[in-house]
Formats: sequence, structure tokens, C-alpha cells
Amino acid sequence: MLKSNQEAATITLYSSSESLSYDIEEGHFFDLILTDIEMPHMNGMELSATIRTYLPGALIIFITAYTKYALDAFELSAFRYIEKEMLPEKLPTAIKDAFRILHMQTDQYYPLSNTRMYRKLLLKDILYISREGKNSIFHLTNQTEIKERKSLNPVMEELNSSDFVFADRGIIVNLIHIVSIQDTMIELDNSEFLPASLARIKELKLLLQKLWRNSL
Repeated sequence: MLKSNQEAATITLYSSSESLSYDIEEGHFFDLILTDIEMPHMNGMELSATIRTYLPGALIIFITAYTKYALDAFELSAFRYIEKEMLPEKLPTAIKDAFRILHMQTDQYYPLSNTRMYRKLLLKDILYISREGKNSIFHLTNQTEIKERKSLNPVMEELNSSDFVFADRGIIVNLIHIVSIQDTMIELDNSEFLPASLARIKELKLLLQKLWRNSL
């Protein structure tokens, strides 16, 4: 699949989830992880908890015969959930979509500039952007905040990415970091909750469905 799409990658095979979990805890980095759910000693749900702790930006594809885990997979922010019998049909699309996200994460950035600095912010590192008076506050995955003296509308234009959407008039959120939407609250993959306006909820759900298409 990677060759046919002219993508380069290093592929590592693990015979046990415990070995993968240990390597992740020791600092090994992975962009994309494909795993079963029913496994001895440490199942896929337990493994994903480790992944979320040490590699919050990694994409997870669950491949399993057990549909009962689909909801739990969404709660753990799985990128895709594929039934084994549907593997030939759905895996190529999932891999292609995963690399689209990975390219967005590594290639696209926001040019942040003010009187003190010029800096490129990778789009993947932006959780959301909030309004504070005439300033925009960038909330990043490393738990830091950066202020730019610019309103949200020009910031949105300069982001130039369909993965960023207004949650309400005072917040722009990065769709790839959304775990769930409950009523008018958005949960992010850092366990933070953001408010969303009733007028934006329907659009947000439709955009997430498009992003997560073929997940079930």
C-alpha cells in the first residue's frame, strides 16, 4: 500500500503488546500503530492507554473481529476501527487517510510573528486557539500558550486548513485533537473540555464524521 502511494516508512513488528508498551515507555516513537484488541496479558485497550500517555499524537488503527469494542475505541480516540472481515476493503483507505493526517502534522505550519519572535507552529501541535481581547491565544500540545496580537478571523484565514473550525465565536479548535462531543462540550485528547455553541455543534459533528469515515 505504501509503495503504491509512494510513501516511505519504517515498519516494526511486535509479537506482544507488552513489548510495544515497554518500548513506548522507554521513548520509542511511532506515528501510526495497528493493533488487535483481544491479546494475552495486555489487551489493545490497555495498550492504547499507554500510547495516549506517551504518544498523544500517534494514530491508532484497531483491527479486530469483536465489534463490541467499537465504542471504547472511539473513547480512546482511535483513528480507525476495522473489522477483520472488512480488512481488504477498508485498510487501504485507512492507511491513505492516516498519511494525509501525518503529512498535515509534519508539513503544515502557522507562521507566528510578533515584536519578539518569528516562529513556525506545526498545525498538529495546536490544540485550539482562543480569543483574549484583541489577541489570539494558541494552546499547544506541550501545555504551553503563545499569544499573538491578532483577532481570530485573520488567524483562521492564515491557518488555511480544513482541520480547524470555529467551535464558537471565541474558539477555533483542531479537529484532529477532538475525542468526543457531548451536548455542547468538546473533549480533546489532552482531557480538556471546550464549550461549543449550539449553532456550531451540528457542523462539528458532520466534519468529525467525515474525518472518521469508515471507522466502524
